[in-house]
Amino acid sequence: MKEGGERRYALLLAAKDSEYVTKMYDGYYNVFVQAFGTRARESARNLLWTPSFMPSFRRSGREGEWRWDVSIRKVMIMEDLLQCTSTFGALEDIPQCAMIIECHQDEVWEVPFGAKVLAYSEKTGVEMFCVGEHILGIQGHPEYTKDILYNLIDRLVSNESIGRKFSEDAKAQVEAVEPDTKFWELLCKSFLKRR
Repeated sequence: MKEGGERRYALLLAAKDSEYVTKMYDGYYNVFVQAFGTRARESARNLLWTPSFMPSFRRSGREGEWRWDVSIRKVMIMEDLLQCTSTFGALEDIPQCAMIIECHQDEVWEVPFGAKVLAYSEKTGVEMFCVGEHILGIQGHPEYTKDILYNLIDRLVSNESIGRKFSEDAKAQVEAVEPDTKFWELLCKSFLKRR
């Protein structure tokens, strides 16, 4: 990209819009714009929408555990994030840990060649990583709100992907803990708006 050129972004969405998200947000695209866009029109123009699963980690990283993880997880931030000032320049007060919504069926265990791990949890050694200044990977969902997560839990029960007891435990944990939404939104916006 030429200096001063327009930045373009790609989002990877591994799920179709649910009826709930369509009704409440007019689709996941708007969930992302609401969380990370400063102006919807600017975000829409610069965002390339990729509504399909691309198995990039299977080529160069390693993943495992195809069981559902539905929770708000405590993620420990590594010092490498503090040293990425060119990538995350707008961040000033970086916490040692941050809570994030998780709802997925696989875990990334190893990052692709050239990637740097930026955060981990007691569940996995890779919760967030970057590849230079071009790729930011987060295993959680900084764009999700609790209402979206509750709806996902209900959908997973109705299609028998998870059991009733699992869903009750997940909802109780989600009710008891708040995600650090502001931190994750600031981190993602800082990455997207860097120069």
